[in-house]
Amino acid sequence: MKRICQFPKLGLDMSLFPVNGLTLLLIFLLVAPVSPTLGEEKSMDLSAADQELLFRVARESIQAHLKGKEAVLPKTNSPALLKPSGVFVTLHRHGRLRGCIGYLEACKPLLAAVQDMAIAAAFRDPRFPPLREEELADLDLEISILSPMQEIRNVEEIEVGRHGIYLERGPCRGLLLPQVATECGWDRLTFLQQTCVKACLPPDAWKDPATRIFIFSAQILHEPPRKQEPGAL
Repeated sequence: MKRICQFPKLGLDMSLFPVNGLTLLLIFLLVAPVSPTLGEEKSMDLSAADQELLFRVARESIQAHLKGKEAVLPKTNSPALLKPSGVFVTLHRHGRLRGCIGYLEACKPLLAAVQDMAIAAAFRDPRFPPLREEELADLDLEISILSPMQEIRNVEEIEVGRHGIYLERGPCRGLLLPQVATECGWDRLTFLQQTCVKACLPPDAWKDPATRIFIFSAQILHEPPRKQEPGAL
């Protein structure tokens, strides 16, 4: 399904959005400064079973929340799913963004982080009303597992299609995932400008020496087609 590139204006302050005492980080608003972390951009070794479980937990957790039940986190022995990871969960409905929230840093095991962020994206993204039960069947889920952040001094290091951008200046912070630039057909300059706008900064704020710019990569997982329910049209 083709994604429709849209960015609703936020009109929000840079406040925190806590869930179970943990800090949520919106795809378009970052609310905590980042310590530069140097690390290899290496994809996590996720088996097909690992990926299946991630999407099952994400979808079933949203469904449980809709029914007023507590989401149950299944036990796993997978080292990849138990490894703390930064992760974003993105929801699309009919090709349009329906929610996206994530942990920027590796503060929880991947499976637990995906559960938290799936619920947050569905019900606590302030740009959208809480998800309704009739919308669930039409949702497409996407999981982005983040590499460590790396602060850069030269924007020429940014590779569109490979890197996401996080930047901060004073209290203003913003982030865009790598796939956003690709889906919108942006070049490096436009990507930088749009990240500044998401941080509530002027488009050319990236040129300011006081602006810190970080890059990261993401392992992007797409939910496979779901089997049609018996009796469904």
